[in-house]
Amino acid sequence: MAVVVRDLVKDFGAFRALHGVSFEVGEGEVFGLVGPNGAGKTTTLRILAGLLPPTRGEVRVLGAQPGDPRVKRLVSYLPEDAGTYRNITGYEFLEMVARIYYGRGREAEEALELGLKIAGLGDRAHEKMKAYSKGMRRRVQVARALMVRPKVAILDEPTAGLDVLQAREVRELVRGYARELGTTVILSSHNMGEVEAICDAVALIHRGRIVARGPLRELLSSHGARGLEELFLSLVGGVR
Repeated sequence: MAVVVRDLVKDFGAFRALHGVSFEVGEGEVFGLVGPNGAGKTTTLRILAGLLPPTRGEVRVLGAQPGDPRVKRLVSYLPEDAGTYRNITGYEFLEMVARIYYGRGREAEEALELGLKIAGLGDRAHEKMKAYSKGMRRRVQVARALMVRPKVAILDEPTAGLDVLQAREVRELVRGYARELGTTVILSSHNMGEVEAICDAVALIHRGRIVARGPLRELLSSHGARGLEELFLSLVGGVR
């Protein structure tokens, strides 16, 4: 398994954000952590990325604890609110990322080439990013997360704030390059239709607890649900 989470608990003072969360993600899988805003998705992903320590529980990413130097370079994280540098070009930004990871040399050149391909900026790669649409800026960030060929990519709400066409472009990018690069992808979303279009397996989270998990089609079939939204509502009873 690429990622193993068992009985994960996270407290912020007296507030318990995660109540014994458990799930596993196989290598090369596109896995969705699905639930409404405030359910605990971002907290879980930040722990997986090594940005937050768990209160208790077991978390392993590529066999190591999150943030372990042995695997840190093999994991990329895209926050929901990731911004872009307004006064440099898309090309300059992706070049900077390539050099941070690989220095100067063939590997850096290949990473930059891949990043430009994923971002799909065309001639606009040499325009400053303040001139880009929101969809273009998000594609650049997705490119930044995938261009370094991570073993695990953690994407928090990768289509947040995008319109229907922009969101579809980003979904296709994630799905296509996850397959091409053999990357394990863990993404969060409150858009259940989006998750159905991209994920192999899911965990439904509500109020910091996993209410269902497993391969997507098997979950829907076993509960007799026509879609994730119907399944989620049947499990939580419409309780907010």
